Amino acid sequence: MEKKLIALDLDGTTLNADSLISSKTISVLQKASKAGHIVSIVTGRPYRISKNYYDELQIKTPMINFNGALGHIPYRTWGKEYQDTFSREIAFDLLKNKENLGIKLIAAEAKTMLLADSVNPVTDGFFPTSLSTQQLLNEDNLATDPASVTLLVDDDAKEKIISELRNNYGDYIEIGVWGGKNPILELAPKGITKEKGVRLLASNYNIDRKNIIAFGDEHNDYEMIDYAGWGVVMKNGTDALKKISNDITELDNTQDGLANYLEKYLKLAE
Repeated sequence: MEKKLIALDLDGTTLNADSLISSKTISVLQKASKAGHIVSIVTGRPYRISKNYYDELQIKTPMINFNGALGHIPYRTWGKEYQDTFSREIAFDLLKNKENLGIKLIAAEAKTMLLADSVNPVTDGFFPTSLSTQQLLNEDNLATDPASVTLLVDDDAKEKIISELRNNYGDYIEIGVWGGKNPILELAPKGITKEKGVRLLASNYNIDRKNIIAFGDEHNDYEMIDYAGWGVVMKNGTDALKKISNDITELDNTQDGLANYLEKYLKLAE
């Protein structure tokens, strides 16, 4: 079998309902790596809450964070590392209009930066549980443009907030909805999607498009699934994503759906 690039979304795909990678999934992905395939994480999550999964899988490949805005190899200097950003003025404007928009919490991030306007202990690490004075999101501390701005919002007001964001900032940002249980919106630079990261990975390893296998479950995986030579959507994925997929897993993310599919597809059990 030709070498494959296996692009993995995390939440709702590689991770189970407890935001963990099962032992079965770890085993299958490590078998895939040992068989010569390229296993790489392509996630909307920031690096700070995805590097633990990278370590668990014991991979050495580049990681894509912030839905394609950051590409890097953890713990290493990489000549192809990149980070796309958008104007910090958008973060400042959101802070000023936070209450009117219905936003509960705002965080601005880059690879090694995290600033937030308040804390939240119940969002799976997306927002800090404590803040120093230097970590408060304000015009003094946010001295550089962010790669991502993340918003915790009222679930009932989510669609209205998305509409407002598009009207006010749509020329400058992409708006994503986190696939987890909390109502979190992820803002990325305009034109940035997971497809950019997958293209970089494929180019880096000289992998033809037809040999890219991408796994996802949510709308922020759309461009990646559409671009991949073989786009696989989880059983628990959205209907819109399933319509453009090449295949759908028989099992969902709580049942090792990714691992079982990949084990059969790559014939790793033989």
